[in-house]
Amino acid sequence: MAVAAGISIDILLLIIFKYSAFIVENINAVSGASIPVPQITLPIGISFYTFQAISYVLDCYWETVKVQHQYKKFLLYLSLFPQLIAGPIVRYSVVEDEIDNRSITMNDLCEGALRVIVGLAKKVIVANNLWVIVDAFFGKDITGLSVLGTWYTVIAYSLYVYFDFSGYSDIAIGLGRMFGFHFDENFTHPFACKTIAEFWQRWHISLGSFFRDYLLYVPIFGKNRKYLSLFLVWFCTGVWHGAAWNFILWGLYFGFFIFFEQKLGKKRIKKWPIWWKHIYSKLVIIIGFGIFYFEDLSQLGQFFVNISGISMIANGAPFTDPMTFSSFRNNLFLIAAAIIASLPVLPKLKSYFLESRNDAVYAVGRIGSVTICIGLLIVLSIMLVDATNNVFLYWRF
Repeated sequence: MAVAAGISIDILLLIIFKYSAFIVENINAVSGASIPVPQITLPIGISFYTFQAISYVLDCYWETVKVQHQYKKFLLYLSLFPQLIAGPIVRYSVVEDEIDNRSITMNDLCEGALRVIVGLAKKVIVANNLWVIVDAFFGKDITGLSVLGTWYTVIAYSLYVYFDFSGYSDIAIGLGRMFGFHFDENFTHPFACKTIAEFWQRWHISLGSFFRDYLLYVPIFGKNRKYLSLFLVWFCTGVWHGAAWNFILWGLYFGFFIFFEQKLGKKRIKKWPIWWKHIYSKLVIIIGFGIFYFEDLSQLGQFFVNISGISMIANGAPFTDPMTFSSFRNNLFLIAAAIIASLPVLPKLKSYFLESRNDAVYAVGRIGSVTICIGLLIVLSIMLVDATNNVFLYWRF
């Protein structure tokens, strides 16, 4: 009873703050009523710490963690600032021991600072500049946008979301490491995937594992209704990302392809040529990001008209245009660097050089890296403060 009450309170608060306006707007639209739409300020990061509270309650009930009897330590877990507003979703079991017993080594400080630098670079150098492209093309009515321009922009947006979100995760993981907390990874080069199931094993791992462990195997529809449970999970995944219909469609869209791959079977998919698996998965992912971007359903419909080429027949839109070529030419290095950095190229180079090191070179390199990290941290922080296109994507989460 206490478990149900605790979870219900968490979910009710989330609904009130995040979804009440959306619910009332849709009731008014369907029924023709004039219920006043509540104007409630959304606390930043509410979905992250609400899910952490739910996971703690369930883990205590399942006895996978010990109950934290000191309220201030529970609050420390729930409000741990490095990942509070943009994730990853940290389970209590990950930091349970480190809340009471932390040891911060020089290696923790160095690795943590380096991770923060990487995250800031992803955000300031890559993501913010990719957003300039996205805003220039998608920040207005896209009815006259060319087919190639639409594809170019949605690819840029896909890369933007990855570098922005994974950048924040890197900063959170790095700051946590510097304070003696070892958070789990949240991204492992998702664009290197060959299937949609693999993509979601690599993308926002903390959210996917939360729904898998706390919702997928709950027999809401009975033990033999696993596909209904699957679509429930993806419906919730969409709703979690925002109070708008496009997010629900986005979640069900990916749920359909997970369902498709499960019905097809791993053995059949394994027989596909590697090039086809990459083309298939990237097309699904990129179109999915288009669904994610357009909250205006009329613009979302226009997006599909554009990428399919129907716009050339329907309203005479061009296949390409000078603005797209000019933007691509001016941002060629940025796009190429983003694609390369999104793949596991740099980690392999790092692994190669570390394996071939000797202790003396490693020690000197470590001292040098600390100095460089401090300098880069100052420079990137200044760039971040001065950035005029510093979009914060996660206010709706």
